[in-house]
Order: sequence, then C-alpha cells, then structure tokens
Amino acid sequence: MEYNNRDNDRKDRGIGPTATNKIRNSRPLKKYCRFKRNGIKYIDYKDPDFLWKFLNDQGKMLPRRITGTSLKYQRRLSTAVKRGRHLGLLPFVTDKAK
Repeated sequence: MEYNNRDNDRKDRGIGPTATNKIRNSRPLKKYCRFKRNGIKYIDYKDPDFLWKFLNDQGKMLPRRITGTSLKYQRRLSTAVKRGRHLGLLPFVTDKAK
C-alpha cells in the first residue's frame, strides 16, 4: 500500500492507518437500563433531582435510545415525570432554551 504526503505526515506523528482503523472500529459502551442494574422497583415522583437526569435542558424527556432505559421502566418514568410536573416539582418548559 502506497502512502501519499498526507499519510506520510500521519505516519510520522504515529497516527498510521491502523491507528485510525482502531478508532473507527471501537464500539461505544453498551447502554443499559439503570433501573434493572441497580434493582430499582419504584420510581419516586417526589425526587426531582433523580428525574432531572432523564430530562434535557428544555425539560423534555430523553428517549429510550439515548438513556438505554427499558420499555417497562421508561413508561414508569414518564408517569413519574408527569406526576412531578403536575405537582410543580418539575417544570413543563424551562427558560434555559433561550
């Protein structure tokens, strides 16, 4: 395999084609349901600090594909967030979006 000038520069810096392939082929950490892993059976809607971990800066709930939460606990989490919003513990919309 022949290197062009750009590849020679990378090779001199210790960033050869094998190093870039290792970076590209590395797998991201597997997502897991933190409720199953920690054995949490009940999601307390009166704990806004815990529920904020599942909300973005606008106050919207983060989807399962980002948090890794299982379907069963995502449904329970959405119920807890809605209850917290109704009681005024969590905002419906935040001003941080501005």
